[in-house]
Amino acid sequence: MAVRINFNEAAAQTHTALIRNERAMNKSLLRLSTGLRILSAADDSAGLFIADMLGTIAKAYDQGNKNIQTGISALQIAESAAGQIYDKLQEIYVRTQNAANDINDPNARSALQQEIMNFVDAIQKIANDTEYNGIKLLNGNFSDKYIHYGVRMEQTVYISISDVRAQNIGAHMIHSQGSVGSGTGAITNLTNYVLTSGTTVAVGGRSITATYKNGSNYIIDAAKIANEINTKLYDVGFEAKAVNVSIANEYNAIASGTGTVSLTFYVGDKSFSLTNIDRTITLTDLIEQINREAATVGANLTAKEDNGRLVLTATNGETIGVEVTGVGTSDTVNLDQLIQGATAQSGASSAAAIRVGELFIADDDSFSADLSGISSALGTIDIGSTTASEFKNLFAIDVTDNSGAETGMMIAEIAMKKVDKVRAQIGATMNNLQSIYDSQKTAYDNTKQAESVIRNTDYAKEMAEFTTYQIRMQSTIAMLAQANSLPQLVLQLLR
Repeated sequence: MAVRINFNEAAAQTHTALIRNERAMNKSLLRLSTGLRILSAADDSAGLFIADMLGTIAKAYDQGNKNIQTGISALQIAESAAGQIYDKLQEIYVRTQNAANDINDPNARSALQQEIMNFVDAIQKIANDTEYNGIKLLNGNFSDKYIHYGVRMEQTVYISISDVRAQNIGAHMIHSQGSVGSGTGAITNLTNYVLTSGTTVAVGGRSITATYKNGSNYIIDAAKIANEINTKLYDVGFEAKAVNVSIANEYNAIASGTGTVSLTFYVGDKSFSLTNIDRTITLTDLIEQINREAATVGANLTAKEDNGRLVLTATNGETIGVEVTGVGTSDTVNLDQLIQGATAQSGASSAAAIRVGELFIADDDSFSADLSGISSALGTIDIGSTTASEFKNLFAIDVTDNSGAETGMMIAEIAMKKVDKVRAQIGATMNNLQSIYDSQKTAYDNTKQAESVIRNTDYAKEMAEFTTYQIRMQSTIAMLAQANSLPQLVLQLLR
């Protein structure tokens, strides 16, 4: 072999190996001390890029969940306050129901009105004062808002809380006061009330039947309209009610003259007749026969006496009609003693009267209607019109008389529905956000795990490699010592 002293190739190569082993061992030592597998982009450029992206996504998940938590906190405050408003509306409803009872004298109704206004004031304060971090939640300002939950653009949950202040909750209403028609001849002569074919009206853009068929006749009926609305439009928030109570004039006799008469009562799609009735029959006996025959045919009609007056009540607000036959042309039929608002008739062998009840139509949003074709039967419309609703808020509740109290009940009821819809919307949004939170928390954990696999040190593997590097360093140093001693062999040749 060649032996030289100016260049020790074995020592140089061994030294190079030592440097490499030292660099590898130092890097392994640094990974063990920092816990990071990627110490710089040079270690794993692709891995660094992926790990950084995963780290960003994980941070975005974490921030998104923080956004969700603050959003849920705000919504919890709003829902709790809306619940308090609902409780106040319940109290208002109960008091309007109390005031609708005519047993109350003016002083009692005045006291109830004051209580109601106190509750309205409490509702106003709750709606105005409920806030989260200075943001008003129930006064209409918190509308068209977005809670950003996701890691990307446009990953948001939309939330809009309606204004539930007292001036903005109530009922959009149409109220007709009902009407009475009377005249000589058969009930079919009352052509504003009795038609030869059925008719419809439009409410909220839907066709509503306005008549009951009674035999071959079609009678305009507020109860039929109310029932159709409650059946067809309840899903969009509508509510309707018909009320028909007839308190006639003081009773003396069905008709003047002598002999017997026959009475036919019409109630919705039911009718019944009382034949051979003495025209001077007592009110007590007349009431007994009306109630018995009404029960027999299943008519929703009850009769009672009130200070010598005949009171007829249609259970569901159906139209009440009566036809009196068997009288002489010189006799007077006391229709005013049978039906409230009717007028006595004479000059014919028969006479008839009909009374259409009050009609309430309400929704929590404005609506259109087309009631013009039956407006004469519905009577005066004092709230809204034949074409559109009118909004009545909580401040419009006036229970100082029966009619106002009945209207107030509907205002309070629709207001409760609106507040309940707001609460339901808030609750659904909170559930949605909580579901997203749970999903993103799992995604965060998995993303951090994926980042950790790329970025962080596997200690079991790294410790094994570090031990290998240590052994290599020790053996390299030992071999470097041997390589450095090779030139001494030259001395052997020089002896």
